[in-house]
Amino acid sequence: MQDLHILPKIRDGLSFVYLEHGKIERTQHAVEFFDANGGRTLVPTAALAVLMLGPGTTITHDAIKVLAENGSLVTWCGEQGVRFYAQGLGETRKAYHLLKQAERASDPMKRIQVVLRMYHYRFGETLHPELSLEQIRGLEGVRVREAYAAASREYGVEWNGRKYDRGNWGAADPINRALSVANACLNGLCHAAIVSGGYCPALGFIHTGKQLSFVYDIADLYKVEITVPLAFRLVAESKEHLETRVRHACRDVFRESRLLDRILPDIDQMLGITAEELAVGEQADEDAARPEPLWDMPELALEGDGDGRDDS
Repeated sequence: MQDLHILPKIRDGLSFVYLEHGKIERTQHAVEFFDANGGRTLVPTAALAVLMLGPGTTITHDAIKVLAENGSLVTWCGEQGVRFYAQGLGETRKAYHLLKQAERASDPMKRIQVVLRMYHYRFGETLHPELSLEQIRGLEGVRVREAYAAASREYGVEWNGRKYDRGNWGAADPINRALSVANACLNGLCHAAIVSGGYCPALGFIHTGKQLSFVYDIADLYKVEITVPLAFRLVAESKEHLETRVRHACRDVFRESRLLDRILPDIDQMLGITAEELAVGEQADEDAARPEPLWDMPELALEGDGDGRDDS
């Protein structure tokens, strides 16, 4: 497949499918999952944003090829999708959006503008432009703690803070486990959208130093709105089969809120990228092997008579 524009847009697709303890193979032009009990399930690759492979899964070369051709991101993750280990190839082949992201991440003034837009998106509050990143993070922490406390009061779930031991999953209280599962699902969906749009998961603006820093930045836009109330509501209903119920509920609420329809436009808005900038590079997707222009160093006038030559 050469023309990726004939694929369904990521905003129109399914959010994610999580599979564990089974084998994924190619069946004609589709992908099929064979579970440990002999059951068979077709995977809707043409409209799937991300396929999350949990423990005990194996996948064939042909199946990976079908998923790549259909623009489905494949991630290898821990049980219930909580940990992330690796990713496959995303949909786009162009790097123009990444270059714009890198430009904004590298310029301190442009970077702080992105951070301020993210804060305004999350909390509806416009901050003073001269605040430092540390001050903004402090204000963010206060607002997030207030959101947890409000959800605790609304659903009657005891809240003692966001804490759990990554090495001892079962030791965490139910609400922290529910939040972790919900956020892992959200991270996976945002990761797929970021890669699909040609952005880099590692070039974060608030978070930094991780291969998923930008994923955390974008996922944070939706936590107070979506995953925090969802986790508290499900814990209030029951603590039985909590992780599975949270994962299924995330899939439902992502679809109901049309989250896939929002993520890429929200990224463009946060980065301040114009429609003209977004349209650049379409031919790179139409032909994956098409050579793109080489970078030319701009002419720099040297000290002298202004003609670029040094006559000393």
